[in-house]
Amino acid sequence: MTALIELVGVAKTYAAGFRQTTTALSDVTLTLSKDVPSTTAIAGESGSGKTTLARIMLGFIAPTRGEVRYRGKNVQRMSGAERRDFRREVQPIFQDPFDVFNPFYRIDHVLEIPVRRYRLAHSRSQAKALIEDALKRVGLRPQDTLGRFPHELSGGQRQRVMVARAVLLRPKLIVADEPVSMVDASLRATILDELRTLNRELGISIVYITHDLTTAYQICDNIVVLYQGHVAEAGSVERVIRDPRHPYTQLLVSSIPLPEAARSWGREEIKAEFAAPRASVGCRFAPRCPHALDVCWSELPPRFALEPDRLAACHLFRDLPLAPSADLAASFAPAEIPSPREAGRGLG
Repeated sequence: MTALIELVGVAKTYAAGFRQTTTALSDVTLTLSKDVPSTTAIAGESGSGKTTLARIMLGFIAPTRGEVRYRGKNVQRMSGAERRDFRREVQPIFQDPFDVFNPFYRIDHVLEIPVRRYRLAHSRSQAKALIEDALKRVGLRPQDTLGRFPHELSGGQRQRVMVARAVLLRPKLIVADEPVSMVDASLRATILDELRTLNRELGISIVYITHDLTTAYQICDNIVVLYQGHVAEAGSVERVIRDPRHPYTQLLVSSIPLPEAARSWGREEIKAEFAAPRASVGCRFAPRCPHALDVCWSELPPRFALEPDRLAACHLFRDLPLAPSADLAASFAPAEIPSPREAGRGLG
C-alpha cells in the first residue's frame, strides 16, 4: 500500500507546571492510503487527544516523539516547496468557523486568498468561476453568499464556506475537527453528507475528529477510539460500533440514545466516575473498568489482533496474538466493507 500520510509512533507531551508534564498522545501509528481514499473517525471523549492528533497531522505542532510523513517525507523536515504542497493538499476544517474569519473582511476574502496564493486562476473571471463552483458544490448560492460579512451568515453557512475553501484547493486529505458540533442539528446531516460526497466524487480522504459515534458511523469507513491519549480500539466502523470489544468503547456505545424507550442503553453498567488511581503505569481506563485485572494496574496493555482488520489494547484479550503491525484503522481496506450510509443501515 502506498501511503499518503503516516503517523509513526507519535506522542505529544505538554509542560504542566514545574518539572511536570502531561501526555496528550501516546504511541499512535496511523497510515492513510494514497490509493484508496478513506473516511476515518478519530473518536473519544473530551481530553482523549483527538484535537492534538489533528494538529499534529496538519503540521501545526510537532510531536514530542515519532514523526509524521507525507508522501514519505518527514513533515518537520520539508523544504519550503514541499511544505507548500503539503499545505495545499492537507486542508483543515475547524470546529468554530467564526474564528477563522476576519470580521472586517467580506466572505470573498477567505476564498480569494488560496486562489491567489496557489495561483489557481489566470484571470479574475476564472477565479470567480472557481469560487462559485466550490460554493455550489457545498450547497451554497454564490449570489447569496459572496459580498457578505461573516456575521451576516449563519453558523452552518460559515462552516460550508470553509468546506468550499478546502474544495477550491482540491486537497488529498481533509482533517475535520468536530466540524458539526456548533451547527444546528438540521444542518449536520447536510454538511456530513457533503464531506462524504467529497470522498466519493473527488477522491479526498477524510479524517473526522468527533465525540459523536452516531455521525462517525454514518459517514466513516474506519474508526480509531482514543482514551487519555492511548488507542483503545480500532477497526472498521461497522464492527467496532456494532460490536464494541474494549470496555471503554462499550461505554461510549452504551451512551448513544436509542429510539425505543424500553430498550436498555447498555448491557452492563460501567462506572462513569474515576476511582482513586492505584498506578499510572498500567491501563489508563482501569479505574473505570468493571473488568480490570491485577495486570491492568501494573502494565500498559499492548494491541491485540481481534480480527484481521481490528485491534484492541486490553489485557482481556491477552490470549490472542499481538497485532501484526501498529497501523490502525485507516490501514485496512475500506473498499471491501460498504459504508453504513451506502448499505442503508442506521443505529438503533
